[in-house]
Amino acid sequence: MQNLNVFSEIGPLKKVLLHEPGEEINNLTPKYLEELLFDDIPWLPLAKKEHQAFAKAFKDNGVEVVYLVDLVCESLYNEEIKKEFINQFIKDLAIPYRKINTLLYEYLINIKDTKSLVLKCIAGIKEKELPQKEEMSLSDFVPHSIFVANPMPNLYFTRDPFVILNNGVIINRMYSNTRKRETIFGDFIFRYHKDYKNVPIYYNRYEDFNIEGGDICVLNDKTLIIGVSQRTSAAAIEELAKHLFFDFKTGYEQILAFSIPSARTFMHLDTIFSQVDYNKFTIHQGCYNEMQVLEVTKHPLNKNKLKVTKLDDKLELILEKYIGKKVTLIPCGGNDSINSDREQWSDGSNCICISPGVVIAYERNEITNNILEENGIKVIRIPSSELSRGRGGPRCMSMPLFRQTL
Repeated sequence: MQNLNVFSEIGPLKKVLLHEPGEEINNLTPKYLEELLFDDIPWLPLAKKEHQAFAKAFKDNGVEVVYLVDLVCESLYNEEIKKEFINQFIKDLAIPYRKINTLLYEYLINIKDTKSLVLKCIAGIKEKELPQKEEMSLSDFVPHSIFVANPMPNLYFTRDPFVILNNGVIINRMYSNTRKRETIFGDFIFRYHKDYKNVPIYYNRYEDFNIEGGDICVLNDKTLIIGVSQRTSAAAIEELAKHLFFDFKTGYEQILAFSIPSARTFMHLDTIFSQVDYNKFTIHQGCYNEMQVLEVTKHPLNKNKLKVTKLDDKLELILEKYIGKKVTLIPCGGNDSINSDREQWSDGSNCICISPGVVIAYERNEITNNILEENGIKVIRIPSSELSRGRGGPRCMSMPLFRQTL
């Protein structure tokens, strides 16, 4: 049996990857919020309880939950791989001071417990934690950041650093410097973990163009939908298309590029659009008229070239063409602009489908959840007062590893 299997957004979910927020949240301060892409500081004890309720919702519905930290630890199974990980972690930091890099390596290599090492890399490392320096240089008197390695508070959004597609993986090149380092974990899992090291890697963290998992929707085994957003570039979609169409011959025939406003409010496609059933999708009405759809296919005449075609139909009619069913678009927050904007901000459109017509959603988005139920969707509600402060919903917080093929 394949260890990875994702050919849709709605196939019955069998295994999902999560990361429970930890000390990296406690290392958020107002000074670093903008740099670390947060608008507020979640209260960690309650955030953990909410995340545990999220994990329980999966388990109660027959979904196996695995954790990112555990997979990384299982991948760092000998000293040579552990040293490679530490060296890559330091390289990704791009610290211009050789002495600090040396001290950082010394500090990390002396953390003997692998889980403690991984958690420390996620939590962030303060300059004062490094071994004491016996000799001072000019750079020692130059003010630095509190952290020599910033915390990774966005990591509980496991959807973004990599994406499972078919029986392989896309390891993303993230948009912001603060999140680029998160992909080191996927890199080591898919090179060294006993269950995942031989899977095809369709895109890697060293590619030239930015793409993030929240923008990638697996419509079916022939069609992907990818958002052109604040964090995913059109150039990345074209590069991925070449890999999928030509290099790996995956069977994909087209990618639908959904161009959405480039703004933090709509940072990814799944903040305004998610599939919840065979022919039902959430939509933020505020973006409906602004969304432009372009089809990317193999060029019929030029081998290894792409053809891009602008599609001018209404969104629901475009989707109907590729799924073969009449499509219902379910408005986040309903048709009232205030409710719609408020519930979109708290990720009313962002729910994770665990089987056709069954989703996990934030309980706070009452209007959207009621409308989903009116449209025949079963909604499993989870608490979210602290988790939602990170500006991501249940889909953002979960990475399907195995879905039953429809």
